[in-house]
Amino acid sequence: MQTLTHKITQLLPGILISCAIGVIAWGLGRLVPVIGGPIFAIIIGMIIALWWKDKGKATPGISFTSKYILQTAVVLLGFGLDLGVIAATGWQSLPIIIVTISTALLLGWAMKYVLNMSSRVATLVAVGSSICGGSAIAATAPVIDADDEEVAQSISVIFLFNVIAALLFPVLGHALGMSTTRGEAFGIFSGTAVNDTSSVTAAASTWDTMWNLGSATLDKAVTVKLTRTLAIIPITLVLSIITARAHTQLSRESFNIGSNNEASTHFSLKRAFPQFIAWFVLASLITTVAIRFGVSASSFNLLKELSKFFIIMAMSAIGLNSNVVKLIKTAGKPLALGAVCWIGITVMSLIMMHSMRLL
Repeated sequence: MQTLTHKITQLLPGILISCAIGVIAWGLGRLVPVIGGPIFAIIIGMIIALWWKDKGKATPGISFTSKYILQTAVVLLGFGLDLGVIAATGWQSLPIIIVTISTALLLGWAMKYVLNMSSRVATLVAVGSSICGGSAIAATAPVIDADDEEVAQSISVIFLFNVIAALLFPVLGHALGMSTTRGEAFGIFSGTAVNDTSSVTAAASTWDTMWNLGSATLDKAVTVKLTRTLAIIPITLVLSIITARAHTQLSRESFNIGSNNEASTHFSLKRAFPQFIAWFVLASLITTVAIRFGVSASSFNLLKELSKFFIIMAMSAIGLNSNVVKLIKTAGKPLALGAVCWIGITVMSLIMMHSMRLL
């Protein structure tokens, strides 16, 4: 009991500071949804970190928030997913989603070698671009052992192209002749080609407002986006297996383990699979089963909102742990990768929609 009390006392200062920044960022995110709370949080954290070099007693709590609160946020995110509804209404867009995600991941893998950049940053930018922006980065970072600066760098890249997409896509959709009497085409386009949920909703809502479509475009875009979100599960599983195998190989090479001890370094799926992803899947299943038994989807709104706030808190902590000067100096390659992934996803989404006669 004393150990637990001591642990809580040790973590509390950093957690409270991250929470305070998170509350401010959450409010700003509500005022400017196209930017969103997580971006405000990470920016505020970075600004504070410029002059707050020695964080002293707050350090353990800030590190705890950036890792474990972030994982908790991902678990709670599962309560926003009704797998049945997504499967039923997202089937139409599934081929586009598979192609765009595959495109981004392949481009990320190739550009890592072309640009000679960190494999972890390349993975985070590619996954964030192709799946669901900050949420995908939040889920992937612990799996591949990314540090706070790498997460901050990746989030910043995703943010830039989110804003560009939210502003540009309605104009682009109109220029391409997408239907202005129905929201289906632009809903699928924004749902498959825009990175983060906040920017998907911003672009789709703009289209609805432009053409007086009520919420038709937004409903379609959000459903497609939720279908994309499910890709977090297989991708993080694969990445966890790859990371675990790499660690096992490195352990063998570093310590020259002999035949007597080699069993301890054998790959284990149980050790490789991140527990928080398993809880994420369970949360999604609970939501799905509960809704089938008549529970209202709105019953999970509080948990969904808590998930969003925990992500904002974690981004605050990541900002506090980041070196903004170093981030700016090293941002060129991640930005180039983000641009390539973003353009690749947009082009492939349009090509697939044309081939499926959705345009």
